[in-house]
Amino acid sequence: MQAMILTAGEGTRMRPLTLTRPKTMLPISGKPILQYNIESIRDAGIDEIFLVVGYKKNVIKKYFADGKEFGVKLSYLIQEKQLGTAHAIGKGKNVIDEEFIVVNGDVITDPNLIKEVINYYERNTPDTLLLLTKVKDPSSFGIVELEDDKVKNIIEKPKPEEAPSDLANAGIYIFNPIIFNYIEKTQKSPRGEYEITDSIMMEIKDGIDVRGFVSKKRWIDIGRPWELLNANEEMMKNIKTKIEGEVEENVHIKGPVVIGRGTIVRSGTYIQGPVYIGKNCDIGPNCYIRAYTCIYDGVSIGNAVEIKNSIIMENTNINHLSYVGDSIIGANCNFGAGTNIANLKFNDKPVKMNVKGERVSTSRRKLGAVFGDNVKTGINSGFNPGVKIGMDSVIWPNALIDEDVDSNKAVIVQQEKQIVDNFLKSDSSWSKKEK
Repeated sequence: MQAMILTAGEGTRMRPLTLTRPKTMLPISGKPILQYNIESIRDAGIDEIFLVVGYKKNVIKKYFADGKEFGVKLSYLIQEKQLGTAHAIGKGKNVIDEEFIVVNGDVITDPNLIKEVINYYERNTPDTLLLLTKVKDPSSFGIVELEDDKVKNIIEKPKPEEAPSDLANAGIYIFNPIIFNYIEKTQKSPRGEYEITDSIMMEIKDGIDVRGFVSKKRWIDIGRPWELLNANEEMMKNIKTKIEGEVEENVHIKGPVVIGRGTIVRSGTYIQGPVYIGKNCDIGPNCYIRAYTCIYDGVSIGNAVEIKNSIIMENTNINHLSYVGDSIIGANCNFGAGTNIANLKFNDKPVKMNVKGERVSTSRRKLGAVFGDNVKTGINSGFNPGVKIGMDSVIWPNALIDEDVDSNKAVIVQQEKQIVDNFLKSDSSWSKKEK
C-alpha cells in the first residue's frame, strides 16, 4: 500500500501564522504537524509517501527532503492552484497503481489509528473506506449517513437538526485506483472546488463498495489558532524528560522536561513540566516556565519572565519582566521589557477571536494573543485576550492593543505631556498653586 498526505493548502484560518509557512509546518510538542502524520504512516508499515504540496512548498521540502532521515521515501506532487481535495488526490493518477491511504495533513491522530484503519480495510476489502469520528457539532464537518458500515450519504456542514448522524468524515481515506476515474468526472462544487466527497458520492450511486469505519481513538482537527494550542496540550502529555543542555545550580525542574543541546537554563529558573525547550536557547535567570509551554530553537527568555501554556517559535526574544500566557508567538519576534499578554477576560467568559472576518468563540476561558513572525513590541506594551498581530508589525512603547493589527503596521502611542520646573521646590509656580 502507498500513502498520500494532502498539504498544499494556505491555511487562511490560521493567519497570521501561515503567512510564512504552510499550516502543516506549524509546530506542536517539538515538531511540525506534518511530521506526526509521516511517522504514523511509517509506523503502520508504509514507507512510500506522496506529499501533495503547493503553498510555501519549499518550506516542506527543505525540512523533509527525500524523507530518508524520517525512515520513508518521500515524493512531491505539485498542486499549484488549490482547487479542492479531489483535485489534489487526482495528482496521484500517474504514479499510484495500487491501494493507497490519504491523510489530510492538518490533523493529529492517535499513533495507532492509521494501523487500525489499514487493518479494517485489509479484512473487508472495500473499494473506498472513510474514517469516521463522533463529533458534538455537525455544522463544522461533512456528516456521514451509515447503514451497517456502508456509506449511504455525505452531507456537508448540516444544521444540527438536519444531520443524519453524529459521525464526521475525519479526512482519512483508503482508495483503490478506481477513484481516479470518478475524480475525472467530478464537477466544481458551489464554493468553486473539486470535492473528494462528490467523487465518493458518484461511487456510491454506481454501486461501488464504500464503507465507513468508526474509531474512538484520538483525532484532532487543527484549523484555527487556538486549536493549535489544544493539540499542543494533548500531545505534550506524552513527552519524557531528556536534558541535553546546561542547567545551572538553583534551577528547579518538576515534571517531564526536554532541554535541547546548546541551551542554557540559568539560576533561579523554575520549570513546571511538561515543557519542551529546543536547541541553543538562553533561559533566565529567575524565569517561571509553566506547563504545556514549547520554546523552539534559538529563543531567548530574559530575567523574571513568566511563560504559561504557550508556543514560542524559533529565534524569538522575550525580554525581562514580561508575561506571555496561552499565546502563540511567531519566529524572530522581539518583546521589549515589560510586555504583557492578558489571557483572561474580566467577565470570565470564553475568549473570542477574528477568523476570516468573523468573530468566533474559541470556547477557551483562557487565551492570549497570536503573533506573526518578526513582530517587535516596545517596553510596557500590553495585549488583550484574543488579539492577533500580523507579521512585520511594530508596537510602540506603552501601547495597549485591544484589536487586531494587520501585517506591516506600526501602532504609535501619541502622548500629550508638559515639561515644567520641578514643582516640589518652594519657588516653583506649581508649588504655589498647590498652596
